[in-house]
Amino acid sequence: MKVSVVISLVVVLGLFVIIELGLRLLFGFGNPLTYIRDEQIGYLLSPNQRTRRFGHRITINQYSMRSEAISQTRSPSTLRVLLLGDSIANGGWWTDQNNTISSLIARLLTSVVSSNYQQFEVLNASANSWGPRNELGYLEKFGSFDAQALVLLINTDDLFATAPTSLPVGCDRNYPDKKPPLALAEIFQRYILKPTPIPGIEAIQNEAGDRVGFNLEAIGKIQALALQTNTQFLLVMTPLLREIGSPGSRDYEVLTRNRLSEFCQAQRITYLDFLPIFNSNQDPKALYHDHIHLNFQGNQLVSEVISLSLLELLAQK
Repeated sequence: MKVSVVISLVVVLGLFVIIELGLRLLFGFGNPLTYIRDEQIGYLLSPNQRTRRFGHRITINQYSMRSEAISQTRSPSTLRVLLLGDSIANGGWWTDQNNTISSLIARLLTSVVSSNYQQFEVLNASANSWGPRNELGYLEKFGSFDAQALVLLINTDDLFATAPTSLPVGCDRNYPDKKPPLALAEIFQRYILKPTPIPGIEAIQNEAGDRVGFNLEAIGKIQALALQTNTQFLLVMTPLLREIGSPGSRDYEVLTRNRLSEFCQAQRITYLDFLPIFNSNQDPKALYHDHIHLNFQGNQLVSEVISLSLLELLAQK
């Protein structure tokens, strides 16, 4: 009887170890990216992280960027671009480090630019669900890292983004502030445990006033900071999948898009709208990972068009 109990315990323990190792090695569970709170930005990816999720490598540097470690100041032989954005720029767990928009732009610039530059860097300062006010906070806190060009990559929903808040950090399963003790614990927390309401988050989500106006103001401040350092500024917006084709953007989105275009004309902001570009694609659904985020094919197209616009802007310096 005792022997059978011991054998059963050994079998159960063996299965536990196999499952735990499988979840860690094959899927990266147990080592999620963590976040830190910031009064100005709301939240940031914790600096100096490396992980692999579903086979995709993710590296976060000392400035909470999805980039390799960098020097704060640029060497004279380096062409540096700063990309600010949300999960589309970041790429998330579904995008390998080499296939993010920033990495693709860097490779494209390296292949086409023939100049005195020996190195090309595209820094990726981004985090899930950031809006223009988060991105402005990051720029105000860290500066532009001596970049010659700054690209602000937003999507249609970002024009309605709420004010920065740190409330989700450590409370929302998508914004953990520490590693789980086991991969199985992360599975339980992420997919089985019912989420609990976050105190105060409803008030943030119901922010009153002209939310679009607040975000346009933040974009204008980002442009002003770029002008102060003689940095070329490019604003880029990708559409939601449902905006492509018929019936297209909803009425309130059409009004907001027109408002953004008028704002960019008045501010003399170089604005790149991907809605007509995606509409001209034969299979726009093939560009998306889901209803908002892009896959590798979508990242490639966006990177190619941004690179061409950057070359035009940098030629003006």
